[in-house]
Amino acid sequence: MMGKPNPDTLTPDTIVPFLADIFDRRGGEEYLGEPVTMAEHMLQGAYLAEQQGEPEIIIVAALLHDIGHFTSEFGTFSMDDTHDKHHEEAGAEVLQRFFPDLVIDCVRFHVAAKRYICATDPSYFGQLSAASIHSLNLQGGPMSLEEIAIFEKNPNVREIVRVRHLDDAGKIAGLATPGFAHYAPMVQRVVDEHCRAAV
Repeated sequence: MMGKPNPDTLTPDTIVPFLADIFDRRGGEEYLGEPVTMAEHMLQGAYLAEQQGEPEIIIVAALLHDIGHFTSEFGTFSMDDTHDKHHEEAGAEVLQRFFPDLVIDCVRFHVAAKRYICATDPSYFGQLSAASIHSLNLQGGPMSLEEIAIFEKNPNVREIVRVRHLDDAGKIAGLATPGFAHYAPMVQRVVDEHCRAAV
C-alpha cells in the first residue's frame, strides 16, 4: 500500500501506478449515497466520455474528477455532513504537477460547475440525485450573477461543464465498464505530453 500521497515523492513515472493503487484499494467505497461505488462512478464517467467520442484529455478528466475523495485530509462526503469538505481542491493539489490545466480545472471546478449549471439551466436541478442536492446545499447552492460572470472567464469553462455532465451521468447501477487498467495508458500519455511540454 502506498498510503496517503506525498506530492514530493510522486513523479511522472509513479503518478499513474499511484492512482491505479488508489482505485484498487479504495474504489469499492460508497459514493455519496449513490447506487455505485467510487470507482464505478469515476470509471462510468470515463466510459461514457469514451463512448461519446470525447478526446483523451476529457476522458482522463472524467476518470479523475473525484480522486480528491481519496486523497483529502478531510475524509469522504457523507449524507450526515453539515459542511463541505472541498475534495475538489484536494484532488487538484495531488494532480497539478502532472496534468495540464484543462484536467486540473475539471477536477478543481467540477463542484463549481454544478452550482453554475444550476444557476444557468432551470431543468438541471431536477436531474440531480438526492445526494447531489444535499452536497449542493453544503457547497453554496446555485451561483450568484457575480459568481457566474467570474466562472465564465475560465478558458476551460466548456470542458469543465462537459465533465460535470459526465460526472452526473456516471451513477448507473450495474453498468459494466472497463477497469482502471484500460485507461492507464491514456492517463500516462496525458501526463507524458504535459511533462514534456513543461520542460
